[in-house]
Amino acid sequence: MTVMDAEPIFPHELRDAWPALSRDERVESFKLVPHATADDFFISLSAQEKLELLLAMGPGERRTWLRLLPPDDAVDLVQAADPEDRESLLSELDETTRREVHALLAYAEDEAGGLMNPRFARLRPEMTIDEAISYLRKQTREKVETVYYAYVLDAKQVLLGVVSLRQLFHAAPAKRVADIMERDVVSVTEETDQETVSRLFTEHGLIAIPVVDDERHMKGIVTLDDIVQVVQEEATEDIQKVGGMEALDAPYFEVGFLGMLKKRIGWLLILFVGEMLTTSAMGRFEHAIQKAAVLSLFVPLIISSGGNTGSQASTLIIRSLALGEVRLRDWWRVSRREVMAGISLGLALGAVGAGRILLWQSLFDSYGEHAARLALTVGLSVAGVVLFGAVTGSMLPFLLRRLGLDPASASAPFVATLVDLSGVIIYFSAATVLLTGTLL
Repeated sequence: MTVMDAEPIFPHELRDAWPALSRDERVESFKLVPHATADDFFISLSAQEKLELLLAMGPGERRTWLRLLPPDDAVDLVQAADPEDRESLLSELDETTRREVHALLAYAEDEAGGLMNPRFARLRPEMTIDEAISYLRKQTREKVETVYYAYVLDAKQVLLGVVSLRQLFHAAPAKRVADIMERDVVSVTEETDQETVSRLFTEHGLIAIPVVDDERHMKGIVTLDDIVQVVQEEATEDIQKVGGMEALDAPYFEVGFLGMLKKRIGWLLILFVGEMLTTSAMGRFEHAIQKAAVLSLFVPLIISSGGNTGSQASTLIIRSLALGEVRLRDWWRVSRREVMAGISLGLALGAVGAGRILLWQSLFDSYGEHAARLALTVGLSVAGVVLFGAVTGSMLPFLLRRLGLDPASASAPFVATLVDLSGVIIYFSAATVLLTGTLL
């Protein structure tokens, strides 16, 4: 059966099945989507998914779909392609779009310049409202993709203000654009980091943000749909790093088996070596374990309480740094807060641990005549390890950010491994001090 004979597939049906389809199945299924709805479905795909479809098409069909994309989406697609495919893709674009794409490729992917669309609605301040609305109609018929706002520029393309469509339609026809425009415009420069851009969208509730150079010449706009994709990618990358691995940079099933192993083995080896140090630390206290085997029963309790606390603190600070709620200069305030939290949490958990030992002793006589000293040792050790975990977990993200590294690298497994080592040392040191002459 040919494609012409096959039943059409509607976008919502294909979108549900898309993740489970192979590359060839995606191409064949896409050809069955009705032309009236295929455009929107194609644009909704990720850059990598668009690229796969285009490379499977013939030159004429590829050109048609590629020219459907606005410049910022075309840039994302070209950047996703292998170097040997980029020139052929660029050659399929019309001359104007090709120049715009080449200009955007000069910017880093994670900067506002790399995210922006150079096509935006523009007005002159001296226009009347009627002239402005008429001019906007003309721009939307041409190549302006987004008309959430119209940006007011002078003859040198310097950004003067912004007007919304609502303001234009509510204003008297004879008024000038300069009379109704907002002059205090939230904008970013071409080098502004994408995380900063995303925070501005959240703080100001905007749909688009203009990008300007150092002299306020307007270069383009970053739209909300662009930044939503960026935020999703950033969150995915951070979650994967917090899980103790490198970011995949692609959907799970699109990463090859060897590639997946490569992404995961690095951190696992580091964490494994870290746990070997914990084993070595326990070896130094072997004599204590031999004299009082009961001490070994509480090792998992001690190290897990510190690791869990450290993971909590690390996750809280990583996310707060990402959202801009906490900055580098706040490290001292955070450290004081986490010291107090660590002491409070440690005393609470330590009391529960000590209480459990005393309860079991009274009910089952589990720990012998020195149960009270053992309970004190475990309780104080838990308090100390929890305090260490809270401080370490909260400060590591600051240290990494200060060194220019991604705070998400202070992953929960890494913090847990570090606290495991310190937990063993704290526990057996406390036991040596408190139990020498009794159990030891």
